[in-house]
Amino acid sequence: MSRSLPALSRACELQKRAAGVGFDWEDAEGPAAKVREELAEVLGAPPGEREAEVGDLLFAAVNLARKLGVDPELALTRASAKFEQRFRYVERRLAEKGLRPADVSLAEMDALWEEGKRVELRKKYGGK
Repeated sequence: MSRSLPALSRACELQKRAAGVGFDWEDAEGPAAKVREELAEVLGAPPGEREAEVGDLLFAAVNLARKLGVDPELALTRASAKFEQRFRYVERRLAEKGLRPADVSLAEMDALWEEGKRVELRKKYGGK
């Protein structure tokens, strides 16, 4: 396995290889439980161990995606695009008021974020 692959691709390939020889969960519940376990470890880890624990969490999430038949690269690409679109909405709405994100509270930005989600859903599914 090439170490030059991007980390997400390499994780996918390693997991496919292991699954190919029978080292795999029977269904998606196994990797879902592993994601929950790894998240608990991340939250309980001392600072010096967080990187390793986050790595384990990400690896488990990639495995869950694989087991669900989801391309994790595509899923992450789309999630990033969605985040970017929503954050731009927040910035745009603040700019309309002559404000920047640094000028308002997290609660105010979160309210605009939720507003942006509603606008996005109306556009996607129609309605007012």
